[in-house]
Amino acid sequence: MDAQRFLSLTGARFFTGVPDSLLRPFLDTLMRLYPPDTAAHVIAANEGSAVALAAGHYLASGDVGLVYLQNSGMGHMLNPAVSLLHPKVYGIPVLFVIGWRGQPGVHDEPQHVYQGEITLKLLDDMQIPYSVVTRDTQPSDMEDTMRSFRARFAEGISCAFVVEKGALTQESPYPYTHPAPLSREHALEILTEYTGNAPIVSTTGKASRELFEIRERKGQGHGLDFLTVGSMGHASSIALGICLEKPDTRVYCVDGDGALLMHMGALVTIARTHPRNLTYILLNNASHDTVGGMPTAIETLACDRWAADLGFDRVCLCQDENALRQALAQKQEGLVFLECRVAGGARDNLGRPTTSPAENRDAFMRTLCHG
Repeated sequence: MDAQRFLSLTGARFFTGVPDSLLRPFLDTLMRLYPPDTAAHVIAANEGSAVALAAGHYLASGDVGLVYLQNSGMGHMLNPAVSLLHPKVYGIPVLFVIGWRGQPGVHDEPQHVYQGEITLKLLDDMQIPYSVVTRDTQPSDMEDTMRSFRARFAEGISCAFVVEKGALTQESPYPYTHPAPLSREHALEILTEYTGNAPIVSTTGKASRELFEIRERKGQGHGLDFLTVGSMGHASSIALGICLEKPDTRVYCVDGDGALLMHMGALVTIARTHPRNLTYILLNNASHDTVGGMPTAIETLACDRWAADLGFDRVCLCQDENALRQALAQKQEGLVFLECRVAGGARDNLGRPTTSPAENRDAFMRTLCHG
């Protein structure tokens, strides 16, 4: 179905959520019709916040808001869905549009497989009626579904469209642009020149994919890198756990701006715990790059000043390659925050890790625990 037709048939006037590559035709249409961070469209920091935003919109208008997300974000969605929206609590209806990554029978990456298996069960458990949107779904089908959904909305019940891969289409993608002198992949390549045998914990998405291929090109193996292929926003907490157990080992955490915003409290916890062996590196391209390129709200935050206020021992802002090399060449002492501005996008032939998550875990633990 054409994404603009799908959007119009929902009848929604308020949109919020976290981007998903599978929903890109829908989200690109939103970007054209409803610019983000306005009264009609807010790109949220995480899916739970998006649910709360839609609830606030309903309380002020009586109008059912639309929340978009990848099914990997259903964990964040679950808490407010059952403790805020549910008819046994406030009975606030929301229309969810959920990208079905890891759908059974459809090849996907390992971090999506189990989530895909339990997606519909989670909706059943939350008592959220749903309709699956397929390549064969017609506008008349959706009109019928929306009639039934509106009846449920009147009862304070939320409903969901679960969108299969390829079910929504568009004529041309939205032209996202996030220019910078340095690409993310080149920044990662520079990083590996300075980290030696220190472990790296890298965030989900293209950063981990690029780090894997950099190691492949250099013939270095993968035992030094923990590739956080799922769990967006949690790489920094994983790194903190390692730092506390290995206080004499310098640990590098590579994060993205969308991941930082999703769980900003993790950086507050890190600063309070204050491991003196962590270098946190923010690769900031002001976008949800891995899932299509929609902008984040990172430009509203002066990350270097914020990190300094939190109490990081050394804070660096790197706008180009020379600045990045100078920051990495300094002796890494104490708790370090290094922000590197990078361009959005990646090369077209970027691959994915050829080892499984379990193989990555075992290789990383052998290096970390046994040297």
